[in-house]
Amino acid sequence: MKKLLLLFCTAACLAACQTADKKTTRPLTEEERMKAGNDTANFTTIQWLDSTSQDLGGIKEGQVVEISYRFKNSGTKSLVIESVNAQCGCTVAEKPEQPFAPGEEGVIKAKFDSKDKVGAVSKYLTVTANTNPDKEHRLIFNVQVSN
Repeated sequence: MKKLLLLFCTAACLAACQTADKKTTRPLTEEERMKAGNDTANFTTIQWLDSTSQDLGGIKEGQVVEISYRFKNSGTKSLVIESVNAQCGCTVAEKPEQPFAPGEEGVIKAKFDSKDKVGAVSKYLTVTANTNPDKEHRLIFNVQVSN
């Protein structure tokens, strides 16, 4: 019986060690996301790896264009993207759900639907995160839509 218990404990310890070595990042709950955004002791910094303003060129009316903005957590605390809001319904943004460790990179993605948007179009996304000196970041894109 003692040998069986010892074998079980050894197996459990090995399993725990292996699990601890694996990096697991789970999506945050809305409550965790809001808490991170209000806890100034855990604010970090963000570095936009691409320009925060993109010129997408010309497209035909009715096309859907994908836009990406790469970033890096340049601080010392976990980066939490609280929200990504589009200026209007013609743009749908994706919010990363998991936190980003210091040094880790990520992407903010959006899709712009040019239906009924003929002419010069300028839109933006507002990203809210647990960052200093500003919590809000504006990502702009311009596109020329033709018939």
